[in-house]
Order: sequence, then C-alpha cells, then structure tokens
Amino acid sequence: QVQLVESGGGLVQAGGSLRLSCAASGRTFSRYTMAWFRQAPGKEREIVAAVSWFGGGAYYPDSVKGRFTISRDNAKNMVYLQMMNLKPEDTAVYYCAADTRASIPMKADAYDYWGQGTQVTVSS
Repeated sequence: QVQLVESGGGLVQAGGSLRLSCAASGRTFSRYTMAWFRQAPGKEREIVAAVSWFGGGAYYPDSVKGRFTISRDNAKNMVYLQMMNLKPEDTAVYYCAADTRASIPMKADAYDYWGQGTQVTVSS
C-alpha cells in the first residue's frame, strides 16, 4: 500500500506558477505509476499529468501540455507538478494518485490510491 499527501496549493494570479508536491509512503514507490488529477466544482475528475514507473515519457492532455511538468524522485518518494502560465480555468482541487500498472490509466477510477487534495485557485 501507499499513502499520499499533497502540498503546495494556493492562490495565484493568472500567468503565475505553482509547484505541487506529493509525498508517498511505502517501500515500493518506484513501482507505482503516478498521476495528478484535478476536479473543479461540478466537473469530473480529470488527469493532468502522469508518469509510469516503467519508463517512457510523461503524459499530458492538450489543456496543460507545455505548461505543466510532472517529475518524480524515487529516492525521496516524491512526485511533483510544476505548473506555469496558470489560467483561471486551472482552478480546481488537485489530487495525487498512484497505480501499480506499468501503463498510464487515463481514468480516475483506475487508480488505487489517492491523496486528500490541495486547492489551486487562479485569479484573473
């Protein structure tokens, strides 16, 4: 099992940057595919970045491609989401998620482990 704790959310003006962090417990962190999701009020939870434990590149949807970067530090059991050029439509609760599959699941219900979420608010 793995436990996830996010941090780094806050209020930022449009065009600004934030870095979210996710601390993971567990000795096999390096064998988890890690993802960031977000959920805005009244909307479904959507994936914004993911990186497999198996290797290969990261995944980003078009809505954040070029602005968001996911990275992981297996030695520290950490995963990060660097967000740049933030827009008001990026406002949401951001969640860290983990799954044992080598491929990257796109749907939230495929992930076994979740953090509690951290609020990101982008003002215009």
